[in-house]
Amino acid sequence: MTERTEVPKDLSEIPVDPAHPLVVPGAFLLELIPMPVADLDRAKAFYADQLGWTCDVDLSPGDGVRIVQFTPPGSYCSILLSTGLPQMDMPVGSQRGLHLVVKDLEAARQQLIARGVEVSETEDLGGVFYAWFTDPDGNTWALQHMPWRA
Repeated sequence: MTERTEVPKDLSEIPVDPAHPLVVPGAFLLELIPMPVADLDRAKAFYADQLGWTCDVDLSPGDGVRIVQFTPPGSYCSILLSTGLPQMDMPVGSQRGLHLVVKDLEAARQQLIARGVEVSETEDLGGVFYAWFTDPDGNTWALQHMPWRA
């Protein structure tokens, strides 16, 4: 089994991260998207080893419950891999088309291909460029490049 997250016993043990946006009155920050997977350890290996994302959280807060969280580089929104949370249940592989916005689509494609990820050829959809890949459970991801977002 891989390393697990230690839950802080006291709020003073939680480091302040000035890079994260403040939660202010009226804000609705989208920060976590459930990703339905069949095998947490297999999915964790894909997101860590093949995509190269850092695992932010891996904990078991109760019997039969496990929460694993990854954040793509540079993103404020993370994905959640979990078991034992009925309110998060959805069919395995049913998440579609989550977009990862990149500056250089070909460089991003080549980086993932070099890590063993099967990535589609680039598509030009009217001036917005896409390449697609799938996780081991069939959830689909889009690499998206919008040239005007320099």
